[in-house]
Amino acid sequence: MAGAITAHLSEEASVRPKHINESGFVRFVLIGIALLFLTLMVVLPLVTVFYEGLKKGWDVYVAALTDSDAKSALKLTLIVSLIAIPLNTVFGIMAAWAITKFKFRGRNFLITLIDLPFAVSPVISGLIYVLLFGAQGFLGPWLDEHGIQIVFALPGIVLATIFVTFPFVARELIPLMDAQGVQEEEAAVSLGAKGFKLFWHVTLPNIKWGLLYGIILCNARAMGEFGAVSVISGHIRGETNTLPLHIEILYNEYQFSASFAVASLLVMLALITLVAKKLIEWRGSKWQSK
Repeated sequence: MAGAITAHLSEEASVRPKHINESGFVRFVLIGIALLFLTLMVVLPLVTVFYEGLKKGWDVYVAALTDSDAKSALKLTLIVSLIAIPLNTVFGIMAAWAITKFKFRGRNFLITLIDLPFAVSPVISGLIYVLLFGAQGFLGPWLDEHGIQIVFALPGIVLATIFVTFPFVARELIPLMDAQGVQEEEAAVSLGAKGFKLFWHVTLPNIKWGLLYGIILCNARAMGEFGAVSVISGHIRGETNTLPLHIEILYNEYQFSASFAVASLLVMLALITLVAKKLIEWRGSKWQSK
């Protein structure tokens, strides 16, 4: 009897109420509009990038990717990402831990500060660093006296990238860790676990998929960042140009095939990131279902 009731309830839950069932025509129109929009806004631009990059032949395409300035831009992009992502990962874990595991005055203010890069234009954030560390900036004279260069150099690009990307890991972990609560940590502490051992064996296994997802989002933004890096880099060709800045320079110089070829490299990096993101989501859903 109980099994029959459970089966009946499950069947009712799986059937949508009649008053919210759309007709076949409505579903067809909605799906068609969604597919048309995605085709126009996503698929066609991506296809155009590869088409324009290969328009003048494979030799021109390869020459654009193997150009010394393109290699330098790719190298700088990867270096900046390799510096910014670990730092943001550590910050995100620490911020999420503090916000979700402790109650303290200023907690909501800290959450607001984490969200700040979402509200501030990247161009403004780059300008702030110029005003702070530039030759005429607040700390500029002191830095110049000690031979330290931040603006128009790698440190400035890293700082700007960290600023625009630091919310991603924290914002992915905060709701996840908040939903999990502190019961497991409290139980582990009662059994003698402390410090790093507590985090490594109890907290990290519960947040690993959310953490990887946040890292992937952070990496995608770091590689594609333009506004803040554009302001603080100085556009020094072959030295402080990341891939997005190198693409802009090529396009402004009317080297359209070369600019689209380099853009296709950035698209491929984005597609790899997207595939990794979907794999993380798939593995995470499988892990939660166990």
